[in-house]
Amino acid sequence: MKSPKKPVTPAQLGYRMPAEWETHAATWLSWPHNDETWPAEMMERIQRFWARMVKELSQGEMVHINVKNERMAKRVIRFLQQAHARLDKVYFHYFPTNDAWVRDHGPIFVLQDSQRQLAVTDWEYNAWGNKYPPFDLDNQIPGQVAKSLRTPHYKTKMVLEGGSIDVNGVGTLLTTEACLLNPNRNPDMSRSEIENKLRDLLGVRQILWLGDGIVGDDTDGHVDDITRFVNIDTIVCVREENPQDENYQALEENYQRLLEMRDPEGNPFRIECLPMPAPLYDASGNRLPASYANFYIANEVVLVPIFKDRNDVKALRILRQLFQGRRVVGLDCREVVVGLGAIHCVTQQQPQVV
Repeated sequence: MKSPKKPVTPAQLGYRMPAEWETHAATWLSWPHNDETWPAEMMERIQRFWARMVKELSQGEMVHINVKNERMAKRVIRFLQQAHARLDKVYFHYFPTNDAWVRDHGPIFVLQDSQRQLAVTDWEYNAWGNKYPPFDLDNQIPGQVAKSLRTPHYKTKMVLEGGSIDVNGVGTLLTTEACLLNPNRNPDMSRSEIENKLRDLLGVRQILWLGDGIVGDDTDGHVDDITRFVNIDTIVCVREENPQDENYQALEENYQRLLEMRDPEGNPFRIECLPMPAPLYDASGNRLPASYANFYIANEVVLVPIFKDRNDVKALRILRQLFQGRRVVGLDCREVVVGLGAIHCVTQQQPQVV
């Protein structure tokens, strides 16, 4: 008797996850509406912030927005008009969501360059370890996107959020032990099994592990708050200059790990450092996960969270040096981060098939 054939993986078919700076067909957003994430009195300002993002993004690419229904779409259009966004670059999808964190609940796209084929990888989403139910609507988004775009759809039972990984597009993936090895995600999977699944679905060859994330990050340490690729061989990381700050030790340990890391050919990466803003707290005195690393690289612009902090100017200057072909725009995220995330957490790139 012949043994059953194993399923063919995206990696075996030649798919890879492109880097964020590679050309986008679009950026995806989920429109904010959950007043348990942002207080009701703050929600209109949060929605105006989303409209500002759309204005900036729509100058260089399409923007796809998940909304509940036509009524919500009409309300969103009013915000976009007030922000002077390009409505001809906006497309609405009536895909209801529980919340706005599309980086984590949205599709993770992969490309098959030789066949010029886009595909959706669809990972389980459990709201960062079942912290914020319900999340059933959010978990359906990747499948709905794949159907609407008529792309191949690769579904897996492994829990993974887009904010927990970062890639350079040529085989290397960065992540953290604090998040991916947390038993509230995949308690029955070993480290090697998790690595193999990342290789199979995202077409990466090398997984580089950092340690802990920053204080206040309810995702258990997403990499997009601490360390990011900005080109194939350059990584930026945040460092805390105050040794008494509760983030200091974890960020220093991550920095030392980065210095020891090598690409698949054995070459060291270029490491550039970003400062951290002064601590921010919510109304209850809980520290918020404010970080300049939570920027988003679009076709024409890099959107950077700023916090009315003395280090805003320094962070923007560093990122302008690294992204000289793009506008680098700082957006005040002091209220957005009350929801425990910032710009990268609420955006998801759809790569261009070229």
